[in-house]
Amino acid sequence: MATIAVIGMIDEREPAIKLLKEEIEKRGHKTIVIDVSIGTGAIVPSLEAQVTDDDVARAGGSTAEEIRKMILKEREKATSIMSSGLVKTVLELHRAGRLDGVIAIGGMTTTFISLGALKALPFGIPKLLVSSTAAMPAYAGKFAEYFGTADIIVMHSVIDTVGLNYLVKRLVVNAANAISGMVEGFKPIEKGGSISIALTEFGFCDKCAQYVRELLEEKNYNVISFHAQGLGDKAAESLVKQGLFDAFIDLVPAGLSEYLLGGNRAAGPDRLEGACETGVPYILTPCGFDMISCGPLERRDRGDPLWISRKLAERKLLVQDALRVQARTTEEEARLIARAVAEKLGKHKNKELVRFVIPLKGFSSISVEGGPLHDPVADKAFIEELKKCIDPAIKIVEVDTHINTPEFAKVVVEALVDCFKLQGRE
Repeated sequence: MATIAVIGMIDEREPAIKLLKEEIEKRGHKTIVIDVSIGTGAIVPSLEAQVTDDDVARAGGSTAEEIRKMILKEREKATSIMSSGLVKTVLELHRAGRLDGVIAIGGMTTTFISLGALKALPFGIPKLLVSSTAAMPAYAGKFAEYFGTADIIVMHSVIDTVGLNYLVKRLVVNAANAISGMVEGFKPIEKGGSISIALTEFGFCDKCAQYVRELLEEKNYNVISFHAQGLGDKAAESLVKQGLFDAFIDLVPAGLSEYLLGGNRAAGPDRLEGACETGVPYILTPCGFDMISCGPLERRDRGDPLWISRKLAERKLLVQDALRVQARTTEEEARLIARAVAEKLGKHKNKELVRFVIPLKGFSSISVEGGPLHDPVADKAFIEELKKCIDPAIKIVEVDTHINTPEFAKVVVEALVDCFKLQGRE
């Protein structure tokens, strides 16, 4: 028997929530109904929630009565409070061992309220969202913040899930069977005896990444790669924080510089913090700090603020196609990035387990000599500023080659092995 949380707004969708609860219980599982109503529905509830809307609101720092007063003029604030309260509620249930899976059903409001809680649960815990709005193109970017970094399963309901017509019934039964099947087949993640390594990479260091993977796999390490396009490296940060990895090789930490400079691959202000918070060995390179992702090219022609403020049209550019454009970072920006990196790494719990490995002849495949973004002056500025600002306990390793060579990859792996030895591992 598993315990499944059923999340929804009872004052709007009681029939669907009640049927969902009943169908899950038919499969032999327990349910915890969590009501996230905000007073917008017309149903006078008869279904009893184990966690009431007032419980959720109080967990978020308010009350159900106050939430209902906010709806007309401060709806966003009200939903934010309920979302925060739901996150705390769900995590408390999980920590107490009372939660094996979770399912949420509803429209736009329930989707926004529940996504934070679904995202907050650890990787692998069954989590299903039945939504009539998750597929809307207008909200794709907003939803991507959650779906891009969490293993949330989304069932697009197509129809609205109000009432209980024959289409809603079929949908709800399918959803109940889906979440029940997920919890019935669930097993905790087992890494086994092998060491697990998170690895970020993208196309401008693909050869280096391949060399690193091969060297690590020769040691029987598990290597999990993440595409450092913004969402991919945010996911890596999230999973590192969850303790799923023994070390983090961050070949492309540029989600931080893209965030600082306004590029397309921005990974947010928390980039570079996962390994620092958990204290695992952290090996970095400066790959990606030598460019800003600023496509599509039409942004230049329409006077996009990024192109104007950074004077990108005057820089060295790599135009891969109409969508993908890379602009060279300047000497000033390189120093800015170096200072930010040094500040982040200075918060690592064990700085002796941090290595910054620098390829002196090119941070990426496009900044090598003869490459479209070659600028040794800007590269040198980054290195000088990093050495000036970084905590002395953190080792900087300089390698007289460019990033996409077997020699550089070997040094990266040797840096990791050195950190493992400091931990008493071989």
